[in-house]
Formats: sequence, C-alpha cells, structure tokens
Amino acid sequence: MTIPIRNTVFDKIKEAGSLTDVELYKSLAKDEHALAEDRFNKILLDLEILGLIRVSWITKDERRIEIIIEEEEDDEVEQQNKEAIERDYEASFPGLEK
Repeated sequence: MTIPIRNTVFDKIKEAGSLTDVELYKSLAKDEHALAEDRFNKILLDLEILGLIRVSWITKDERRIEIIIEEEEDDEVEQQNKEAIERDYEASFPGLEK
C-alpha cells in the first residue's frame, strides 16, 4: 500500500516545522518524489485549505511554508458557562439533593 504524496509532503513539513517551497521541493526530489509544479502547488493548497499548514510569500519567487500548531486555550468565560449549565441541569430535578 502506497502513501499518498500529500501525506509525504505534510510529513516533510511537519519534520522541518518551517521551510521554503524551494527547500521542500528539493527535499521531495531527493527522496525520488518528482512532482510537476502545478501538482506541487495543488498539494500545498489542499493542505492549507485543510488547515494543516500556512503558506506566505517571502519574496516574489519564494514562499514560506509552516505547520499550524493548534493550541487549546482554557477560556474562563466558557468554563463558567459550562459550570452554570451543569448547575441549572442539576437544579431542574426537584427533590434530589446532594
């Protein structure tokens, strides 16, 4: 079973954390994954749409590609809302006391 090229590209980006499109293209070519430029751009676009990477222009001919790391934030207001909903739910059963 072969691994889709999109997964290979994502793994390369994930290993590096951040690199340019030129470096990525050379790395793929070195590992014998020759891609046409339009196919390479399509894969980058797909990964960006999926929210896995961020692509930004450095110069006219070079792009920076970086992995998106999702950080889970503890939202204090959201936590308070959740606790209030739980209290309201428990209070909706009359006759049951702790």
